[in-house]
Amino acid sequence: MVIWIVLGVVLFALVMLALAVRPVVARLPRLRRSAVALQRRAVEAESLRSAAEELQARAEALQERAAVAQRRVTLIKAKRGE
Repeated sequence: MVIWIVLGVVLFALVMLALAVRPVVARLPRLRRSAVALQRRAVEAESLRSAAEELQARAEALQERAAVAQRRVTLIKAKRGE
């Protein structure tokens, strides 16, 4: 008789565990898709960051070239007496 009670309690516990785990297991495919999408976005963000850094460097170089050109224009105007 005690064996049946123990078996009933164990079976009840296993059923409760299965009911608790079921929603989590059902969400795993969506979670996996979300994780893959987040990884893809992280790669895209890293690519964009690299492109932004390159663009920043080009802008700084262009700004320096513009400053040099402005100094040259100023020197040319000074030599002409304008």
